[in-house]
Amino acid sequence: MSSEALLSLRGLTRDFGGFRAVDGVDLDVAPGAIHSVIGPNGAGKSTLFSLITGERRPSAGSVVFAGRALTGRPPHAVTRAGLAKAFQTTSIFPRMTVAESVCAALLARDGQPRLLGTRIKARVRDEAAGICTALGLEAHFDRRGAVLSHGDQRALEIALALATGPRLLLLDEPTAGMSPFETKRVVAQITTLARERGLTVLFSEHDMDTVFAISDEVTVMHQGRVLAHGPAAEVRANDEVMAVYLGSEP
Repeated sequence: MSSEALLSLRGLTRDFGGFRAVDGVDLDVAPGAIHSVIGPNGAGKSTLFSLITGERRPSAGSVVFAGRALTGRPPHAVTRAGLAKAFQTTSIFPRMTVAESVCAALLARDGQPRLLGTRIKARVRDEAAGICTALGLEAHFDRRGAVLSHGDQRALEIALALATGPRLLLLDEPTAGMSPFETKRVVAQITTLARERGLTVLFSEHDMDTVFAISDEVTVMHQGRVLAHGPAAEVRANDEVMAVYLGSEP
């Protein structure tokens, strides 16, 4: 593991029968970085994320986070270690209000029961309000998740991830299905959150304008392997990366 890395992957591999979805991936994510993982459909990005978060066990390799081995640990243990994920498919509590959802996540983080005294409830609600304001959800604080727009539902999911108090936030295609206006707003929110809170962000994304607008580092995957890695401007000029995205073999 790199001495400067917050997250370090070495030789990470996942087989599904005779198919190798992730093939010996080495990756370091620096503290405080906004780091993107890109690649065409089927490159292995979502599988890689599921190996990091413990949703799937690797066939080989290691995951080390903040100096602690997390390889094969279950998702709840990974979350407790300080790593949270917002999923590609929106996963919220549709019948709960935004306030109730974020407060429930905060209480779960602190190991608190749902039935609390007035003072503690006020503190939790104030913290929830701060998270929602950071994500542009303050006007929807008392609305049910089911009635929010797609963009606001994605913002709520990020809010739920933030409520766990992570050091590293994983976002699997955070702008998927969003309008250009919603995409621009979410990109701005992610950037502001990372800079103001000292949060490290690792995300996958198909929108290349988003990727190169906010990424400090970019890792390109192709057929389960790392094809290229480096600063955004360097990767953008890489001929092999261009070949993959134009549909030809590098």
